[in-house]
Amino acid sequence: MTPTPKPHRRLTLLGLAAIGGAGVCGCSPAASAPAKTAAAGKARPDLYSCEGCQAVLERDPATLPARLRLAEAGQPGERMVLTGRVLTVDGAPAPGVVIYAHHTNADGYYADGTPETEWSRRHGRLRGWVKTGADGRYGFDTIKPAPYPDRTMPAHVHLFIQEAGRPPYYIDDVVFAGEFKVDDAYRAKQELRGGGGIVTLTRDGAGVWQARRDIRLERRPS
Repeated sequence: MTPTPKPHRRLTLLGLAAIGGAGVCGCSPAASAPAKTAAAGKARPDLYSCEGCQAVLERDPATLPARLRLAEAGQPGERMVLTGRVLTVDGAPAPGVVIYAHHTNADGYYADGTPETEWSRRHGRLRGWVKTGADGRYGFDTIKPAPYPDRTMPAHVHLFIQEAGRPPYYIDDVVFAGEFKVDDAYRAKQELRGGGGIVTLTRDGAGVWQARRDIRLERRPS
Protein backbone atom coordinates (compact mmCIF):
# COMPACT_ATOMS: atom_id res chain seq x y z
CA MET A 1 0.00 0.00 0.00
CA THR A 2 1.38 3.43 -0.94
CA PRO A 3 1.79 5.61 2.18
CA THR A 4 0.02 8.95 2.10
CA PRO A 5 1.53 11.98 3.84
CA LYS A 6 -0.66 14.54 5.59
CA PRO A 7 0.04 18.19 4.86
CA HIS A 8 0.26 21.14 7.21
CA ARG A 9 -2.93 22.75 8.56
CA ARG A 10 -4.88 19.48 8.24
CA LEU A 11 -5.73 19.96 4.56
CA THR A 12 -5.26 16.29 3.77
CA LEU A 13 -4.62 15.31 0.16
CA LEU A 14 -4.18 11.90 -1.39
CA GLY A 15 -0.85 11.00 -2.91
CA LEU A 16 2.79 11.38 -1.95
CA ALA A 17 3.01 14.69 -3.82
CA ALA A 18 0.83 16.28 -1.15
CA ILE A 19 3.85 16.59 1.12
CA GLY A 20 5.36 19.18 -1.19
CA GLY A 21 3.13 22.05 -0.01
CA ALA A 22 3.64 21.42 3.68
CA GLY A 23 6.43 23.85 4.52
CA VAL A 24 6.46 26.35 7.36
CA CYS A 25 7.00 29.92 6.20
CA GLY A 26 9.91 31.72 7.84
CA CYS A 27 9.25 34.96 6.04
CA SER A 28 8.65 37.18 9.06
CA PRO A 29 9.69 37.21 12.72
CA ALA A 30 6.37 38.82 13.68
CA ALA A 31 3.78 36.73 15.48
CA SER A 32 1.03 35.32 13.25
CA ALA A 33 -2.56 36.49 13.52
CA PRO A 34 -3.69 33.21 15.18
CA ALA A 35 -0.86 33.48 17.71
CA LYS A 36 -1.88 37.05 18.54
CA THR A 37 -5.46 35.88 19.01
CA ALA A 38 -4.31 33.17 21.42
CA ALA A 39 -2.07 35.56 23.32
CA ALA A 40 -5.00 37.94 23.78
CA GLY A 41 -7.09 35.13 25.30
CA LYS A 42 -9.71 35.29 22.54
CA ALA A 43 -11.67 32.45 20.98
CA ARG A 44 -10.76 31.47 17.44
CA PRO A 45 -13.71 31.81 15.06
CA ASP A 46 -12.28 28.98 12.92
CA LEU A 47 -11.67 26.62 15.85
CA TYR A 48 -13.86 23.85 14.46
CA SER A 49 -12.73 24.22 10.84
CA CYS A 50 -10.80 21.01 10.76
CA GLU A 51 -10.40 18.43 8.02
CA GLY A 52 -9.40 15.13 9.56
CA CYS A 53 -11.16 15.74 12.87
CA GLN A 54 -13.66 13.09 11.84
CA ALA A 55 -11.07 10.54 12.92
CA VAL A 56 -11.50 11.59 16.54
CA LEU A 57 -15.06 10.25 16.44
CA GLU A 58 -14.13 6.74 15.33
CA ARG A 59 -13.92 5.36 18.86
CA ASP A 60 -16.38 5.33 21.76
CA PRO A 61 -14.99 7.61 24.49
CA ALA A 62 -16.34 5.25 27.16
CA THR A 63 -13.85 2.58 26.01
CA LEU A 64 -10.70 4.71 25.96
CA PRO A 65 -7.79 4.47 28.43
CA ALA A 66 -5.77 7.43 29.68
CA ARG A 67 -2.58 5.84 28.32
CA LEU A 68 -2.11 3.82 25.14
CA ARG A 69 0.65 1.85 23.45
CA LEU A 70 0.50 3.49 20.04
CA ALA A 71 3.48 1.65 18.53
CA GLU A 72 3.93 -2.02 19.25
CA ALA A 73 7.26 -3.29 20.55
CA GLY A 74 8.36 -4.51 17.11
CA GLN A 75 7.75 -1.18 15.36
CA PRO A 76 11.08 0.09 13.92
CA GLY A 77 12.34 3.34 15.40
CA GLU A 78 13.50 4.88 18.65
CA ARG A 79 11.03 4.45 21.48
CA MET A 80 9.33 7.60 22.72
CA VAL A 81 6.73 8.34 25.39
CA LEU A 82 4.53 11.39 24.93
CA THR A 83 2.73 12.48 28.09
CA GLY A 84 1.09 15.59 29.43
CA ARG A 85 -1.84 17.10 31.18
CA VAL A 86 -4.92 18.77 29.72
CA LEU A 87 -6.06 21.92 31.49
CA THR A 88 -9.18 24.03 31.20
CA VAL A 89 -9.08 27.65 30.08
CA ASP A 90 -8.82 28.56 33.77
CA GLY A 91 -5.95 26.14 34.43
CA ALA A 92 -7.81 23.33 36.23
CA PRO A 93 -7.27 19.65 35.28
CA ALA A 94 -9.66 18.63 32.47
CA PRO A 95 -10.92 15.04 32.78
CA GLY A 96 -12.74 13.15 30.05
CA VAL A 97 -11.07 14.87 27.09
CA VAL A 98 -10.44 12.62 24.07
CA ILE A 99 -7.05 13.00 22.38
CA TYR A 100 -6.40 11.47 18.96
CA ALA A 101 -2.78 11.24 17.83
CA HIS A 102 -1.13 10.09 14.64
CA HIS A 103 2.34 10.46 13.19
CA THR A 104 4.79 9.15 10.61
CA ASN A 105 6.95 6.11 11.03
CA ALA A 106 10.74 6.08 11.33
CA ASP A 107 11.02 6.62 7.56
CA GLY A 108 8.72 9.64 7.51
CA TYR A 109 5.65 7.93 6.02
CA TYR A 110 2.05 7.48 7.15
CA ALA A 111 2.34 3.84 6.21
CA ASP A 112 0.43 0.57 6.67
CA GLY A 113 -2.99 2.14 7.06
CA THR A 114 -6.04 -0.09 7.06
CA PRO A 115 -9.28 0.02 5.02
CA GLU A 116 -11.36 0.62 8.16
CA THR A 117 -12.09 4.27 7.27
CA GLU A 118 -10.77 7.04 5.06
CA TRP A 119 -8.71 8.34 7.96
CA SER A 120 -7.27 4.96 8.87
CA ARG A 121 -5.97 4.79 5.30
CA ARG A 122 -4.60 8.35 5.24
CA HIS A 123 -3.19 8.52 8.76
CA GLY A 124 -1.38 5.19 8.64
CA ARG A 125 -0.76 2.61 11.30
CA LEU A 126 0.63 4.85 14.05
CA ARG A 127 -2.57 6.38 15.36
CA GLY A 128 -4.70 6.03 18.48
CA TRP A 129 -7.06 7.53 21.04
CA VAL A 130 -6.91 8.21 24.77
CA LYS A 131 -9.18 9.98 27.25
CA THR A 132 -7.79 12.05 30.10
CA GLY A 133 -8.24 10.78 33.62
CA ALA A 134 -9.53 12.68 36.63
CA ASP A 135 -6.16 14.47 36.88
CA GLY A 136 -6.24 15.52 33.23
CA ARG A 137 -3.27 13.34 32.33
CA TYR A 138 -2.72 11.31 29.16
CA GLY A 139 0.06 9.29 27.57
CA PHE A 140 1.11 7.59 24.32
CA ASP A 141 3.87 4.95 24.21
CA THR A 142 5.17 5.12 20.66
CA ILE A 143 8.27 5.78 18.53
CA LYS A 144 9.91 9.04 17.54
CA PRO A 145 8.55 10.09 14.13
CA ALA A 146 10.77 11.16 11.26
CA PRO A 147 10.34 14.21 8.99
CA TYR A 148 8.65 13.72 5.63
CA PRO A 149 11.09 12.31 3.05
CA ASP A 150 11.03 15.55 1.05
CA ARG A 151 12.13 17.43 4.21
CA THR A 152 9.41 20.08 4.05
CA MET A 153 8.44 19.90 7.72
CA PRO A 154 9.94 18.97 11.07
CA ALA A 155 9.21 15.59 12.59
CA HIS A 156 5.86 15.98 14.33
CA VAL A 157 2.94 14.32 16.07
CA HIS A 158 -0.54 15.48 15.06
CA LEU A 159 -2.96 15.96 17.97
CA PHE A 160 -6.72 16.45 17.85
CA ILE A 161 -8.95 16.83 20.89
CA GLN A 162 -12.62 16.62 21.76
CA GLU A 163 -14.25 17.90 24.90
CA ALA A 164 -17.52 16.24 25.91
CA GLY A 165 -20.44 17.81 24.07
CA ARG A 166 -18.25 19.81 21.68
CA PRO A 167 -16.91 19.21 18.16
CA PRO A 168 -13.29 18.07 17.86
CA TYR A 169 -10.51 20.42 16.84
CA TYR A 170 -6.79 20.23 16.18
CA ILE A 171 -4.04 21.77 18.28
CA ASP A 172 -0.42 22.61 17.52
CA ASP A 173 1.64 19.61 16.45
CA VAL A 174 4.23 18.23 18.83
CA VAL A 175 7.68 19.09 17.41
CA PHE A 176 11.11 18.71 18.96
CA ALA A 177 13.23 21.66 20.08
CA GLY A 178 16.63 21.92 18.40
CA GLU A 179 15.78 19.48 15.62
CA PHE A 180 15.30 19.88 11.87
CA LYS A 181 13.33 23.07 11.00
CA VAL A 182 12.33 23.81 14.61
CA ASP A 183 13.95 27.22 14.47
CA ASP A 184 13.10 30.86 15.20
CA ALA A 185 10.96 31.08 12.09
CA TYR A 186 8.93 28.07 13.20
CA ARG A 187 8.48 29.54 16.67
CA ALA A 188 7.27 32.82 15.20
CA LYS A 189 4.67 31.04 13.08
CA GLN A 190 3.15 28.87 15.80
CA GLU A 191 -0.62 29.12 16.00
CA LEU A 192 -0.51 28.30 19.73
CA ARG A 193 -3.64 26.18 19.51
CA GLY A 194 -3.84 24.38 22.81
CA GLY A 195 -0.60 26.07 23.83
CA GLY A 196 2.76 25.75 22.11
CA GLY A 197 3.72 22.38 20.65
CA ILE A 198 7.51 22.66 20.83
CA VAL A 199 8.81 20.15 23.38
CA THR A 200 12.27 19.28 24.68
CA LEU A 201 13.18 15.63 24.42
CA THR A 202 15.10 13.87 27.19
CA ARG A 203 16.16 10.24 27.55
CA ASP A 204 15.31 8.17 30.58
CA GLY A 205 17.56 5.53 32.11
CA ALA A 206 16.38 2.95 29.59
CA GLY A 207 17.21 5.20 26.64
CA VAL A 208 13.56 5.98 25.83
CA TRP A 209 12.80 9.49 24.63
CA GLN A 210 10.48 11.40 26.96
CA ALA A 211 8.31 14.23 25.59
CA ARG A 212 5.84 16.30 27.59
CA ARG A 213 3.11 18.30 25.84
CA ASP A 214 0.64 20.00 28.17
CA ILE A 215 -2.56 21.21 26.52
CA ARG A 216 -4.69 24.22 27.37
CA LEU A 217 -8.25 23.88 26.09
CA GLU A 218 -9.44 26.53 23.66
CA ARG A 219 -12.11 29.08 24.42
CA ARG A 220 -15.50 28.29 22.93
CA PRO A 221 -16.26 30.53 19.93
CA SER A 222 -19.56 32.40 19.99
